[in-house]
Amino acid sequence: MLTAAEVFELVPQKPPFRFVDRIVEVDAEHVVSEYTLRHDEFFYAGHFPDFPVTPGVILLEAMCQTAFALAIHLLSSELSADEIRRLVMMTTESNVEFARVVRPGETVRVRARKVFWRKHKLKADVELTLTDGTAVAQGTVGGMKVRRDG
Repeated sequence: MLTAAEVFELVPQKPPFRFVDRIVEVDAEHVVSEYTLRHDEFFYAGHFPDFPVTPGVILLEAMCQTAFALAIHLLSSELSADEIRRLVMMTTESNVEFARVVRPGETVRVRARKVFWRKHKLKADVELTLTDGTAVAQGTVGGMKVRRDG
């Protein structure tokens, strides 16, 4: 199985659309990531001028990218790193509730816990908090692997 650093390197999203700065923990059951929302993120200019708030869809993307990191870890028992690089995980479902806004400069921590993994489809419970434990969002996301080349 891959280390946290190796999993991070295989996350297919890249800046400016990667919302995982680091993988803190990973095993076959869960993954924990962190991301610091920078003041110059592309979406803050219009969401909202003079009162920047992180769009919920960006926070959902951070949760899905973290869940995909768990899928990468699980796939690594079957596939080589080169094979994993040819994959993306497409979101097939999400049911998430938000409890507060996230502002520029805040760091979020995402925990994704495997509900099931079969036929390269993942369903995970996700929780997004600030690093001090303040609840931001929680729910369930699901996705399936898709080859980039067909």
